[in-house]
Amino acid sequence: MAQKILIVEDEMNIAQLLHLYLEKEGFETQIAPDGGKAVELFRSFAPDLVLLDIMLPVMDGWSVLKKIRSEAKTPVIMLTAKGETEDRVTGLEQGADDYIVKPFETKEVLARVRAVLRRTSGEGEAPSTGKKLVFDKLTINLDAYELIVDGKRVDPPPKELELLYHLASSPNRVFTRNQLLDEVWGFDYFGDSRTVDVHIKRLREKLEGVSSEWSLKTVWGVGYKFEVTVA
Repeated sequence: MAQKILIVEDEMNIAQLLHLYLEKEGFETQIAPDGGKAVELFRSFAPDLVLLDIMLPVMDGWSVLKKIRSEAKTPVIMLTAKGETEDRVTGLEQGADDYIVKPFETKEVLARVRAVLRRTSGEGEAPSTGKKLVFDKLTINLDAYELIVDGKRVDPPPKELELLYHLASSPNRVFTRNQLLDEVWGFDYFGDSRTVDVHIKRLREKLEGVSSEWSLKTVWGVGYKFEVTVA
């Protein structure tokens, strides 16, 4: 069965170009010309991935992303204006999986779509068993994609959980941003190291002050580590 992509774009020449190219590559697509239609189609079409423009009539891309994230973990790639770094950071902070800067090449879009779908579906990875880490007031279960913090279940985006698991699997080891991009996002990821910073920031918001026995630490000029206090 073909994977489904929802294209949310009010510039119809861009939307049609994406539609034709992605259909040619074997995807099933639908186009939403505004934010309101995007939410409606997201619920009825049930896409595997959403390409989401920021500047939209009726409801902007940030509002659409918020609606999607309140209902599902469907991967979302934001379409941002050239040079708008804040847009990209905001998108990642709000739960977007990747971003593409306009103007873009259709080959780049296809590569990013396939990379995100691979990452979020786990395609090509061996089935995992026993991927569960337990610390004081913290349980990270990568098999069930479950995070328990101070006895309460938290639902982070998959990539946040994978990043936390990767760091906590090697307590007190320092990872550079580039190492984390390679080992958590994969060699085919197109983003920059700020992606790691954004995900660490979001994790800290969920974990700060929970326990004195562990913490997410910044090693200035190098990267990050999951620090465990040795008794």
